[in-house]
Amino acid sequence: MTRYLVVAATEAEAAHVPRTLPVLVTGIGKTAAATAVARALASYEAGAGLAGLEVVNIGTAGALHDHHEGLHEPGIVLNHDINAEAVRALGYDPQERLVCGPGDLVLATGDVFVTDPVVRARLAARADLVDMEGYAVVYAAGRLGVPVRLVKHVSDNADEGAMDWPSLVDRSARALGEWCTTHLS
Repeated sequence: MTRYLVVAATEAEAAHVPRTLPVLVTGIGKTAAATAVARALASYEAGAGLAGLEVVNIGTAGALHDHHEGLHEPGIVLNHDINAEAVRALGYDPQERLVCGPGDLVLATGDVFVTDPVVRARLAARADLVDMEGYAVVYAAGRLGVPVRLVKHVSDNADEGAMDWPSLVDRSARALGEWCTTHLS
């Protein structure tokens, strides 16, 4: 039987997750997400173990293409604010692109809250959606052999309208909560 750990960056994004599911709120950004997930999974390893555990990262995302809206389950996540070419030139694999599911929808993750149309256009050439934690969750869980499923709801178009996120998040949280009720409960 699969056990789930629902991971969200903020309380607001997890507000409508059924109370029967364990929820980890990481804080915003890659460092906070990776640290919180690693800490939580270490406590599972010490207790009930990681076997049968699946991490489900829910949250909002900005659409990098105007036709994306609603819920999505990205199958690929990339770390968009690392200079991967430079790291590769030094002889190291930056692992900037990770596969986390069967789909081909790409989620770009970075510590930049995207509101700039130039940044949006640059990211849109490589990805469909953008967030600030997905890559870190997949990376941290993957290092411990725990599968991750990403479920993102488009809250904005990763443009100046993204600054309205506080007024938009509850709509996304409701959709994410319904998804959790249907698929995890």
